This record gives sequence, C-alpha cells and structure tokens, in this order.
Amino acid sequence: MKRCGIVLAVLVLSCGVAAKAAAIRASNDPVKDERPITAKDMEHWAWKPLMKVDAADLDAVVVMKMPIEKEADAATLIRRVTFDLTGLPPSASDVSDLSDWSDKKYEALVSRLLASPRYGEHWAQLWLDLARFAESDGFEYDEERSRAWQYRDWIIEAMNKDLPFDQFVQQQLAGDLMGIEAATGFLLAGPDMPDVNNQVERRHIFLNDMTATVGTVCLGLTFGCAQCHEHPYDPISQADFYRLRAFFDNTVLPKERKQIGPMVRVFNEGVPASVVFVRGESKRPGPAVEPAFPRIGLTKPAEAPKPDRLALAKWITSGENVLFLRSMANRLWQQHFGKPLAGNPGDLGHQGEAPTHPELLDWLAAELPRQNWSLKRLHKLIVMSRAYRQAVPQQKRLTGEMLRDALLSVSGQLNLKPSGPSVRLPLPPEITSTLLKKQIEVTADPAEHRRRSIYTFARRNLRHPLFELFDRPDAQASCSRRNESTTAPQALTMLNSDFVNETAASLATTLTSKHGSEADPILTEATRICLSRQATQNELNAGRLFLEKQTALAGSFAEAVRDYCLAMLNSNAFVFVD
Repeated sequence: MKRCGIVLAVLVLSCGVAAKAAAIRASNDPVKDERPITAKDMEHWAWKPLMKVDAADLDAVVVMKMPIEKEADAATLIRRVTFDLTGLPPSASDVSDLSDWSDKKYEALVSRLLASPRYGEHWAQLWLDLARFAESDGFEYDEERSRAWQYRDWIIEAMNKDLPFDQFVQQQLAGDLMGIEAATGFLLAGPDMPDVNNQVERRHIFLNDMTATVGTVCLGLTFGCAQCHEHPYDPISQADFYRLRAFFDNTVLPKERKQIGPMVRVFNEGVPASVVFVRGESKRPGPAVEPAFPRIGLTKPAEAPKPDRLALAKWITSGENVLFLRSMANRLWQQHFGKPLAGNPGDLGHQGEAPTHPELLDWLAAELPRQNWSLKRLHKLIVMSRAYRQAVPQQKRLTGEMLRDALLSVSGQLNLKPSGPSVRLPLPPEITSTLLKKQIEVTADPAEHRRRSIYTFARRNLRHPLFELFDRPDAQASCSRRNESTTAPQALTMLNSDFVNETAASLATTLTSKHGSEADPILTEATRICLSRQATQNELNAGRLFLEKQTALAGSFAEAVRDYCLAMLNSNAFVFVD
C-alpha cells in the first residue's frame, strides 16, 4: 500500500505550508473530542453573510475601489470577448470592417457568441479542470474508461442550454436520484486503482478524494486537509469531513479489477457503516457518524434530521450558502479578467487570500441567483460592462487547448464536429516508444484529428505534449487555477513541431492561392486572420523586407510566406490575448 501512503502524505504536506497553523489535533475519538465552532472562528471574511452592496450595476461597484479606463479599440475587444466566450479566435469577417462599430454591434456579437455551440465546448473545459476529469484511471496501469466521454458531453450540453447553475451542480452531486445519471460522472472522475489488492483501502481513498473534491469545488475549502486530523487552519473537524463523506458512502462498493462508474449507483446491501477513520487510516475505523452538512457553512440548522445526497446538493446550491456563491463568482471573474478577486480560488479559508475588492465579490455572488442562476446572463453582464471593455492590457495567455484550436482555426482546418467518443491523436515516436500497444492507438480518420481539443482523449498519465507544455493540470486533483509557466520547450515546440509547421504551411497555401505573389494582400490577410486586426504600416514594411530576404534564403516565395506565417503564429500577439 505504498502508493496509498504517498497520496495521504501529499495531502498532509499540502495543508502544512503558507499560513499560521494551529497545532495539529488528531484524536482516537474525533467525534467526542470535536471542537465547537466559536464566534471568533466565524470572523473570517469568507463565512460572513454577503454584504448588501448598493450599486446600480457592476461598473458602479468596480469604481468604489478603482477607476475605469477608456474603452479598448474594436479589434482588441472583439478578439478578447471571442476568445473569452468561445475559446476560438474571431473570424476574419468579424474584424474586416469596423468603421461603423457601435455598442449595438458589440452586444449583438456577445449574444451570438453566447448562443454558439462553441461556448459550451470552451467553458466545459474549465469545469472539467475542477472535476479532475480524465478518461483513464491513472496510477500504474492507467486503464481506460470507455464511457467517461459521456460526462464530458453532458457538461457541454448543459453549458450550451444554460442549465441554471444551481441545477447544474445539483445534478452532478445527485443526478442519479433525479433521473439524470450521466451528470454524476463528476463524483467518479478522480483517479482509481482497480488492480490494488486491498479493496477496503481502495474504497477509502476513492471516497476521500470524492469528498475532498466536493468540498473544494462547491465550498471553496480544502476539506481534504481534515481527513486525518482537525483542519490546521479552518474550523473543519475530522468528524465534519466524514459526515460529509457519509452522503457518498453508499455510492462506492468496488470489486477487484473492476472499474467504478461511469455513473453513480446506490448500493443498498453490503455497504460498510459510515464512521470516522482515526488518523485517516482505513484500518482504524472509529465512531459512527450520520450524514450532516459541514458546520462552517450552516447559517441555520438543517431541516431534515437525516438528509440524503439530494438534500446535500440543494443545501450546497442554496442562495444562502455564501461559500458556494463566493467560490463560483470568484472563478467566473478569474476566467474573464485573468486573476480571481480572492487570490486562491480553491481555498477561501485562512490559507487563501482575502479579496482585493470584497464589495465586488459579494455583489457578483448575489447576482448569480438574481439572474435566475443563468451563467450566460452573468457572462453578458460582465462582458458588457465598461470594466471589462477598458483598454488596460489583461495579457492572458491561451491555454494549450485554446492554442491548438486557434492554430487549427486560423489555418482553416478546424473540424467542428460535436460530441461522441474521444479522438485519439497521433503522438511523436519519442513518446509512443515508451507506451503499451493499446495506449498508442490513433483514430483512423485524419479529419477527426482536427476536432476541438475538448474532444481529444484525456489520458490521466499522459497529457498531449502541447497541452502539458502549456500547463494543463494532471487531473490527479481538482484544479481551480492553472499554472502559467514560461519555458524554453514551449518556444522550441512552437517553432519546430510538425503540427505548428504544418499549420503554417496550410495557412501559407491558402494565402498564396488567393493572392499569388502579391506581398501586401498576403501580409494584410495574414495579420487579420492570425491577430484579428489590420496590419500597421510598419508591419507591412517589415513584412515586405522579410519576404524579400527570405525568398532568397528559402529558394521560393511560397516557402518565404510559410516562414512568415510561422513567425506570426509564434508572436506574443497570437499566443496572448489583451
């Protein structure tokens, strides 16, 4: 059970840094020795009631703390909002003639983007990061999960239909009790070890991961830090953790070498009693517990004496649950502005950072239920605001998935086929030589290789090289905010990989087929396609000089155009969004 010990050790270490910790309290009877929550505990900003902010709109709240600058130019704004809402660059026609640009045209563009199927495909990936979604088990054998894609497709469809967000979360926690089984893939999406000999230990680790994920995603707290002892920073007891886990105890009853899932089912027989595990060890079951809501989130006693998982789902998504509301508002702001209002979107507790603009966070949190839980309405409210439209550079780098999709899009190769089983992309020989035969299967139809990245097979132990280079999370745990590294291999891949070079060649062929050897039209259209704006005179002058010199070096005008396109795709202006 060495691997299991490593998992627990990582969780313990992750709770022991970066803030003032109380002495770790581990008890042989965590229920009897449970510390009550005091008035002092409740002084932390995250569990206080939402502030009532008297403001007419989002901009009125923003200016309480910071000025709003002048509006960005039309081309910058179109590129910004199109990437934000769909994860794709604007079409060349969207930025070809902006002479009569107006607020009305901007609003029409926003409405069109929100209605596009591309919206759900983009925003689903952000949720899948939270859900630690992958299509294989992880660990040593990393067995594939043949139906995991059904949960991914459910997320995309729910996003596109604008399923009210409270129902969106409820169905993922208790959809099997509501006749919507596919949604419960959220609970079962984490890593697993079907091959392990000790099925009791396997079940214990799987349920603890499920419970910790629900606590992080839905309440914005590091619940996993309380599975072995009292939480060292926040008023979450070990008994709190296992009471929350008790809601899920009847959903997992593993059999050796059999995978769990892909959807939740309730077991009525053979389910072990719900208990607290002393020091988090599966071999040390302690006192029995009943399912109960976490005490830190309770504003009033639970109505049902023995709540079930559906009651938990409804309590979590209640308009009175300030942790849920603040967590979701914080993440939404982060995706649009590049930084969350409260610095750690996965931890609103004492280890996290207080919000830079608490009034704005609470106003947004209250706005979600006011908008009838419609994410699309809240998106529109944000992107229509002057705060979003201002010219201050936000400089958000494209994720690996967005980068791949943008490369396919600008070269005219993107296949927009939706849904269905995932596509298996070809991998470079240096990777396939290290894999088992069944792990290097490639989808036969090359046209499928050009589908959006959300539809590519997500193996837990092997992220696609481009995605891994650009910081896709490893799906071992919930990820609320991706890292954004800058490394030499990123630049080398963008310059030298077959994929990027083939993309540049495809774009160059399109340009030369249309414009022949006329430099200015080629340069103008390349800029419009790749950077979503008009080329400046300086860019045209530099481009002509480059094509002239590169034609002599490369041996042909067509090769020079290909190299120019490659340079364009490697520019900061392509990889970043202002």
